[in-house]
Amino acid sequence: MKTLTEKAYFAAGCFWGVQAAFDGVKGVISTRAGYMGGETKNPTYEEVCTGRTNHAEAVEVVFDPKQISFEKLLELFWKIHDPTQMNRQGPDIGTQYRSAIFFTTAEQKKAADKSKQLQGSKFRMIATAVLPAPVFYEAEEYHQKYYLTHGKVC
Repeated sequence: MKTLTEKAYFAAGCFWGVQAAFDGVKGVISTRAGYMGGETKNPTYEEVCTGRTNHAEAVEVVFDPKQISFEKLLELFWKIHDPTQMNRQGPDIGTQYRSAIFFTTAEQKKAADKSKQLQGSKFRMIATAVLPAPVFYEAEEYHQKYYLTHGKVC
């Protein structure tokens, strides 16, 4: 019997840490670092870093909804970054480091909006955008599983 999977997309600063946070979570089948939300087709890392493509560094999370819910993924998303920072995370500054949830279904949008509202009750302002998932462009190979392949931990 084939496992039915879903995809979720999260932007929460540098995609290296975001990918590392979701890797190894029970129910997560795979992750890929990439770019979303900009105007340039097939952007490169160098282009995204200029801030002129308007892409965010994002992570595609393929998951088994029978093992982990989208809501649980959202809980992890909120824990791994500061959703009150506009276009930055820590020392990383620029629109490519913005916070966003890119939804793929009406159910994901509803859950993302609800979780954002809950976060809004904890913080004064939430900078996280909840947007329909545009095209996902996979980042260059040297960005994939960066912390794992470079011997670094988050």
